Amino acid sequence: MRVGIDLIEIERIRRALERYPRFKERCFTEGERAYCDSRRNPAESYAGRFAGKEAVGKALGFGVARAFAWREVEIVGRPKPSVSLSGRVARRAKDLGAGRIDLSMTHSRDLANAVAVVEEG
Repeated sequence: MRVGIDLIEIERIRRALERYPRFKERCFTEGERAYCDSRRNPAESYAGRFAGKEAVGKALGFGVARAFAWREVEIVGRPKPSVSLSGRVARRAKDLGAGRIDLSMTHSRDLANAVAVVEEG
């Protein structure tokens, strides 16, 4: 079993969304953007998914910022999120013998948190 965790300030993601118009397209899939943009407070949802991607990357042993394209980890489903992998991340997971990935995300007013547990294949 492998575990990854991440915590991020929602305001940090809100600023990135405002300052960098391409941030959404670079880090989130079309489906993730549609979901987050439909929410009352999109920055909370984007922050939760960003933390989820980081947690998955850590659980798989990636140096997240440089090792993979952010869109290769897609957070799908609700109310219980699930993870869909593609590209290099999917190959890395296969090479590690990774099985199912369980993801839990939550947020407070200021912070978003995610924990990923990768089972043995």
